[in-house]
Amino acid sequence: MIIQSISLLDQLDKDINTFSMRIREWYSYHFPELIKIVPDNFLFARVVQFVKDRKDLSEDKLEALEEIVMDAGKCRAIYDASKSSMGMDISPIDLINIDSFATRVISLSNYRKKLHQYLNSKMNSVAPNLATLIGDQVGARLISHAGSLTNLAKFPASTVQILGAEKALFRALKTKSNTPKYGLIFHSTFIGRAATQNKGRISRYLANKCSIASRIDCFTEVLSPVFGEKLREQVEERLRFYESGDVPRKNLDVMKEAKEEVNAAVRRMRKEKRKKTREAEKSAKGNGNLEVADVEEEASPRKKKKKKGKKNSNNLDASLSNGT
Repeated sequence: MIIQSISLLDQLDKDINTFSMRIREWYSYHFPELIKIVPDNFLFARVVQFVKDRKDLSEDKLEALEEIVMDAGKCRAIYDASKSSMGMDISPIDLINIDSFATRVISLSNYRKKLHQYLNSKMNSVAPNLATLIGDQVGARLISHAGSLTNLAKFPASTVQILGAEKALFRALKTKSNTPKYGLIFHSTFIGRAATQNKGRISRYLANKCSIASRIDCFTEVLSPVFGEKLREQVEERLRFYESGDVPRKNLDVMKEAKEEVNAAVRRMRKEKRKKTREAEKSAKGNGNLEVADVEEEASPRKKKKKKGKKNSNNLDASLSNGT
């Protein structure tokens, strides 16, 4: 599911960007000044859906427009530009098509947000440590490129480092030039924050931590993001070490801390589970006692009726014997 979700997410990003550029080109014939005022694609589509014909934009609509743009200055700029725009007039049919197309782009953007939330929940349930360390989308791309979380866990750190840059690697080997320093992990925030001379070192260190996180997620019995948080702290400390020279903690000490926290969390979970089972057993016993009481109440009047019947039959037999 993670592989399909991240593939669909990437495809949606491409489609939304393409459709947004089409809306900008299409609507700019009528209102060209809006492109510079609203650079965001999603906001641009919402503004187009709201404004429609720029001549119909009045001061009564500024409050609703400000709720969309979330900026009073932009709202006023849109209103002023609509009164002095150099765009051509637009026919009602063209306006209807632009409006329907903008509605479609907005719906795709909303679906993209829901899909991202779904991917986030799946990553937290399947690979929480990898997601905590490097992010949901980058971790999902690593799993998708490897084929599965098990395959990613089997890869060495050197393979994880250049995963996604295979063409550049083979080109470098063929031409005997420098091999690439990073692949998909380049999209993480750590690579962008590192200095130019330290990008290769931090990418190698980050690939090592990603390999550890993927193996923990793949082979552990209790999934917990504690190891991912500790590994992330180690990468942060390594970045500070490259910048200021602060000596980071040893990996052994950090892993001991993470293991203690995980064991404590497991003990808490077991206590809660035992407590829940006890409560369930108590409630089940209470329901059982109530059912037994109900059954006894139902059965007791039947017994009384049987006794009454026996007494009546005995009285009849006695009367018959006396009559005889």
